[in-house]
Formats: sequence, structure tokens, C-alpha cells
Amino acid sequence: MDASNAPTVDDFVDVSERLMRYLEVAAAFVLVGLFAVGVFDFLLQIVTLVRTGAITDTAAIIGLIDDILLLFIIVEIFQTIVAYAQEQSVIRIVIAAGLIAVARKVISFHSGDYGSPTEATVAAAGYALLLLALVAALYVVGRANVTTPPEQDV
Repeated sequence: MDASNAPTVDDFVDVSERLMRYLEVAAAFVLVGLFAVGVFDFLLQIVTLVRTGAITDTAAIIGLIDDILLLFIIVEIFQTIVAYAQEQSVIRIVIAAGLIAVARKVISFHSGDYGSPTEATVAAAGYALLLLALVAALYVVGRANVTTPPEQDV
């Protein structure tokens, strides 16, 4: 075998990069499928709540809001994968996903889910700090106008 025809490390890296791209696209399609199933389930829930008359129940509405926020998180993760695959900045998308996730926790927060009032207070304070940190991060990113770096002419 001629040494000039032997595969190089760069050849293996190229193959691994192509494989990673295919896997990124596959992950994006999985998220599209999850989103479609989630939307279908969400619509079924609404129909069921309307038919049973439970659509006016506060807990049912909070459950619907929780479900729709979960769907938004799936969308944000999808957008993160797409932006990453296109080598774009994902900072704003990740912060937005974090904000939605924390808002979902805040909306569905029940102090009775915790063992003591102290645990509930600590959890609530933690959510508040996370929310403030994410809002501050979103503000900073917005002010800095973080985008993908411009192409360098060499």
C-alpha cells in the first residue's frame, strides 16, 4: 500500500464532522416529532376540558399553560440545534429556553409540594434568583448584540 493513499487524520475528522451534522439533523427531526405529538396532545386536552366543563378550573388552566410552555421549550431546543448546526450564536436561544423553563416552574409552583415552609421559601427564592439572572443575561446579550462573528477576509 502506497503511503500517499493512506487515510490521514484529517480524513477521519472530516468523516466525524459529517456524521455529527447528520446526527444534529436527526435530533432536530426528533424534536419536530415530539413537538407535533405535544401539540396533538395539547389539543386533545383542550377538547376534553371543554367537553367535561373543567376548562374553567384554575388547576386545569395552569396545567395547559405548563404544557404549552413545555412545547415552547422544545421549540427553543430545536432552534438551538439548528443554530448550532448552522454555526450561529446560540446564547440568546439558550437564555430564552432557560427563561421559559424557569417561568414554567414559577407558574406551576405549589408550596405544598415541599416538606416544610422553609424548603418552599428556599425553592421560591431560588426560582426568583434564576429568573433575575436569566433576565439580566438576556438584557446583557441584547445590549451587546451578540451575533456570529463576521467572516474574516484573509
